[in-house]
Amino acid sequence: MTATRPPLPPFTAESAAAKVQAAEDGWNTRDPERVALAYTPDSVWRNRSEFLTGREEIKRFLAAKWAREHEYALRKELWAFTDDRIAVKFQYEWHDDEGQWWRSYGNELWEFTAEGLMRRREASINDVAIEEADRTIFGPRPDSER
Repeated sequence: MTATRPPLPPFTAESAAAKVQAAEDGWNTRDPERVALAYTPDSVWRNRSEFLTGREEIKRFLAAKWAREHEYALRKELWAFTDDRIAVKFQYEWHDDEGQWWRSYGNELWEFTAEGLMRRREASINDVAIEEADRTIFGPRPDSER
C-alpha cells in the first residue's frame, strides 16, 4: 500500500497553500527522517548545485545541512500552482559555526504524485550575510501568522 500525504493533487489555491505550509512546518522541525517522508523513495532533487536521488540521499543531505546551519528558521510562500505542481518562494535565516548570520532566499519548483508525495524538487538559493540584529525570522511561524 502506498502512503498518501494530503493535500493531494489536483491542487486548488487553498490546498496548494496548505501543502506549502505543511512543507514549511516540516522543514522547521529540522528532522531529516520526518522531512524525507514527504518525498517519494526515488525523488529527484536539484538543490543549488547538488543533485540528489532518493530518500536516503535526501536524509543525508538534510542532516548535513542542519548540522552546519544553526538555528535554521524558514518561511515559504505559495507563488503559483497547477494540477500537480507548485512553485514556492522562500527565505530562511541561520548562522554558521563562526556566528555569522545569513538570510537565504530562493525559489522551488515541486512536482507531486497522485498520493501527494513530492517526486521532484528544483531549488535555486542565494545567501546574504546579515547582522544578528537584522534577523526577522525566529523559529516556526506563529499560528497567528498562518
